[in-house]
Amino acid sequence: MFGDDNSVPLVLVNVLGVAGIVVWHIQGGTRPTGRLIAQILFFSVMSVVLYLGGIAPYRPDGVQLQGIGALLSKSARILWWAHLAWAVIGFIQIYVRLNRRPREAHLIQDMAIAAIYLGVALSVVGFVFGMPVGTLVTTSGVIAVIFGLALQNTLGDVFSGIALTLGRAYAIGDWIELTDGTEGRVIETNWRSTNLLSATHNVVVLPNSVLAKQGMTNLSRPDETHLITLRVRVAATQRPRVVEEIMRSALQSSVLINKSPPPVAALKAIDAIAIEVELQFRVDNVAIRTPAKNEIVDLLHDRCEANGLSLAIPAESLAFMPPPTDSQYLATLSSRPVRVTAS
Repeated sequence: MFGDDNSVPLVLVNVLGVAGIVVWHIQGGTRPTGRLIAQILFFSVMSVVLYLGGIAPYRPDGVQLQGIGALLSKSARILWWAHLAWAVIGFIQIYVRLNRRPREAHLIQDMAIAAIYLGVALSVVGFVFGMPVGTLVTTSGVIAVIFGLALQNTLGDVFSGIALTLGRAYAIGDWIELTDGTEGRVIETNWRSTNLLSATHNVVVLPNSVLAKQGMTNLSRPDETHLITLRVRVAATQRPRVVEEIMRSALQSSVLINKSPPPVAALKAIDAIAIEVELQFRVDNVAIRTPAKNEIVDLLHDRCEANGLSLAIPAESLAFMPPPTDSQYLATLSSRPVRVTAS
């Protein structure tokens, strides 16, 4: 114990608190583990000093201090609470890094840090300065309602971002597609918006509230491979089995599509004019679907030309004339000139 005089432990706590802040800044943001060790070490030593001095930082001063003594007491308690907050935040950051999802958990981490700072601020107000926390919370609630009404759209984006993060519908690096046709790879999520890198290498900024209201397809789950379908109409001059073999040989000659699972040439329909074939194949990721489709189209052209196959016109381009009625047929005959031959 330090005795009845509290000035020695208060001075030590102030020195340790300031030294901890200096060491915390020297460690830098690139060494989170070192920062956490320093925070825990200084916080532990400060707690031991306060305990040995009979000072409880979570209770107001038992005696009325004046001048330098009061200043040392309040600054020591404030530094202790600040180091407590930094130690807890350090544990949260280490936990997020160990889970290897630092960017996906960005919103949750920020929310937890904000809650910790708010709790510490209220503790300092109540335990250090002896102010009624209940009255302060009530006043803050009124102010929060006023700000909430003024910032409805922004708060909608914030809570939508929290909901999307908790739902884990996508992660950084996933390729997503919305119902309105917008698609791209997720490169950043923050409190207000989600940024996508489109196939044209442009950044699309989507407010979280808009993203939460739309249907979304995650093209990166369960894996990055992407299925592509391509319909081809071939003139019905060859047997369907021959057409299928030619289509399959074109798929097997490709170097951009996946061979496992094997690509499929499915015969979908046949009529008097054409055989309709649907080609189904997979690519490694969405980014190469256009080059892969271009390669398949080029290979189909070469295979059809080499094997004497002709491409048929689209079905919607065919014009069908209804057969003539009996009256139309008689009218046509009566309008023809009569040829008389001499006998």
